[in-house]
Amino acid sequence: MALERVQRSLARAGYGSRRASEDLIREGRVTINGRVASLGDRVDPQTDVVEVDGARVVTDPDARTFALHKPAGVVSSLKDPQGRPDLTAYLPADTRVVPVGRLDRDTEGLLLLTGDGELANRLMHPRFGVEKEYLAEVDGAPTSKQLAELRRGVELEDGVAKPRSARVVDAAGQRAAIRLVLAEGRKREVRRMLQVVGLPVRRLVRVRVGPVRLGTLPAGELREIDGEELSALYRAPGR
Repeated sequence: MALERVQRSLARAGYGSRRASEDLIREGRVTINGRVASLGDRVDPQTDVVEVDGARVVTDPDARTFALHKPAGVVSSLKDPQGRPDLTAYLPADTRVVPVGRLDRDTEGLLLLTGDGELANRLMHPRFGVEKEYLAEVDGAPTSKQLAELRRGVELEDGVAKPRSARVVDAAGQRAAIRLVLAEGRKREVRRMLQVVGLPVRRLVRVRVGPVRLGTLPAGELREIDGEELSALYRAPGR
């Protein structure tokens, strides 16, 4: 890809107009490969590291990142050998992205997809501890003992699973909603934890990954993540 002025790269990455991007450069808030940028500097969007206030800016136009509200019944892959519904029906044509981690087929909610391999690796690697937040509808009326057991950590066949937080947000009769925050993503982990303490899951929705929230995004809909929200996603690992 040809070199381009750094303010053009910033504007395309979601940092406002070129004039607003020029203001960031004048204020000394932009660096290129660790060096403070100047007006007129040019960058290679695919190889140079551009940062604003110390946060990485994705300047490669092919490295797009999306938030998808994955519906229940859809597998978290771009092609399923068993022929089950997959993610391809929800993505724009000719978009090169991979899912960041997985949601099991029965779980719905926020799934990130990105063409930026570095971002995908950082978000998925356990050592970075990026938070994932879930809302679980369970059978039963959770007791303080069950919640305490969850918070202490639950022994599963692949080791102890311990959420960063677990609290009841709604309850009616023998049905309740529990909000859990985890910093890992083992297979069906939330469902298994709740099953062990006697609260089988009826419905599970992931509502947050790091700073990105599902919000009101309808099931099956996609939105692009860019600008400040994307920078916040880059800052999320390692906190």
